[in-house]
Amino acid sequence: MRRDVEDVVARVMRQWREVRPDLDPEPMAVIGRLNRCALLLQQAEETPLAGFGLTRPEFDVLTALRRVDHEVTPGRLARETFASGAAVTKRVRALEGRGLVARRTDERDRRVTHLSLTEEGRALTDEILPAQLAHEASVLSALDEETRDELAANLSKLLIILEGRLGGL
Repeated sequence: MRRDVEDVVARVMRQWREVRPDLDPEPMAVIGRLNRCALLLQQAEETPLAGFGLTRPEFDVLTALRRVDHEVTPGRLARETFASGAAVTKRVRALEGRGLVARRTDERDRRVTHLSLTEEGRALTDEILPAQLAHEASVLSALDEETRDELAANLSKLLIILEGRLGGL
């Protein structure tokens, strides 16, 4: 790789090779780049959502409830959003306070709660989603379709492997 187009991870790997030639920093080529991309993408995704007063995790709750399209328990919502129960509770409380999510206690078992979108929550989600997808497409627009497809396929392979090995974490 030419140094004038060296990404930050390549620079870090080069530095490690210089100070610790006994170590192989090659895993950083994938893991470091994935982490850096994830951070940059997270920052980019927050931009349009901030205009609606939402964070990405709150948006994930709204979209999970929208795509499931029926009441769910907080546990199911945690699985749908890849979040902890405590995180879901905090997000639902904030969204409920804004009138976007409704909570209903189960009639047979008062310990069980069911969550759903309110009409306002459904309308907001339906309004934001097309704009968010367009924004995400623009972030990836510098990559041609074949490159995006290859990247998606390779990331899918990695995700399947990691979910198999680390899925319980």
